[in-house]
Amino acid sequence: MPSSLKLKSHLSLEELKQRYRNSCDSVERSHYQIIWLLASGKTVAEVSSITNYSTKWIYKLASRYNHLGEEGLGDRRHQNQGNKPLLDDVQLAHLWQRLQTPPVDGGLWNSRKVADWMSELLERPVSKQRGWEYLRGYELRLKQPRPAHTESDPFEQEKWKKTSKQISKTMPR
Repeated sequence: MPSSLKLKSHLSLEELKQRYRNSCDSVERSHYQIIWLLASGKTVAEVSSITNYSTKWIYKLASRYNHLGEEGLGDRRHQNQGNKPLLDDVQLAHLWQRLQTPPVDGGLWNSRKVADWMSELLERPVSKQRGWEYLRGYELRLKQPRPAHTESDPFEQEKWKKTSKQISKTMPR
């Protein structure tokens, strides 16, 4: 019969059981259950079949508990800050100032032009999507009129505008 995993006694068996039963967070509760079952003499395979966690994860969790104690248990994703922003505050201010002037090639700022500007500033490639995200962060959009139809008649357009207002007033709601 396989031997059970050895755990350091950071918490007593009764304390583990109480924390397992009293935990409101589902991830933390599962972690306490796994450690409690291991501490009570169950094998990793038995704990895996009871909790439906993989044996690899159970070994990792037991290792964390042995090294960190109860600090190693629970959902640690909330502590992950993620990557640092691509541009710091000074660079963001510089980008804002740059967006107030027309781009070098003329026209309007778009995601590709912002990404190219950022690539030059950071000295590494920046995707077009990232340029779009920064434009959206400033709530900027491409603002240009729709192209006029080449065969349009200005008199007919004005006539349609006037009649469309009258039609919308008379339509039932």
